Amino acid sequence: MSTPTRTPAYITVRRLAAASVATGALVSAITLPASAADHSRHQRGQVEITAVQYDSPGRDNYSNRSLNREWVEITNTTRRSVNLDGWTLKNRDGQTYTFDHFRLAGRATVRIHTGIGRDTRTDLFQDRRYYVWDNRSDTATLRNDYGRRIDTESWGHHRDGGKHRHGDKNRHGDKRHHGQYDRGQYDHGRHHYNR
Repeated sequence: MSTPTRTPAYITVRRLAAASVATGALVSAITLPASAADHSRHQRGQVEITAVQYDSPGRDNYSNRSLNREWVEITNTTRRSVNLDGWTLKNRDGQTYTFDHFRLAGRATVRIHTGIGRDTRTDLFQDRRYYVWDNRSDTATLRNDYGRRIDTESWGHHRDGGKHRHGDKNRHGDKRHHGQYDRGQYDHGRHHYNR
């Protein structure tokens, strides 16, 4: 008959310590990706282009009223205000509007009109006498004061080269007239970049 062997106490303590270290490493590995995902979620979508009225309703007669019915909406999706001084909004042909001493409040939207007008908290004017946005296809690009691309909206062509019209209710189910892009309705053509 053999006698049972006893494990010395110092070996039992080592085994318990190793098990607790392994358990701690496992718990850390499980929770780390969740906190990393939370961190990237908070950095997403601070300021974005949310709607574009690229085809002014009615006849394109170059009147100031018609020009101001062509606009781009930019929304601050955070609670904090964002200083847009020096930021730019540009079309595909390079025509550029530069924000001058403008702060966009938290959870607020500003509409940038093409024509002439008096700037307010909710409406800015490019003071142009000609249309900026192409009715068939174009791209609106928003850049910060460092020239970094923040957001773009495109219409008229899919990235794969196919054509589409954002206001075509048979294709998209939208009841709005042709010439308006609303990010709430459509997400194709959207190219959003991390800050």
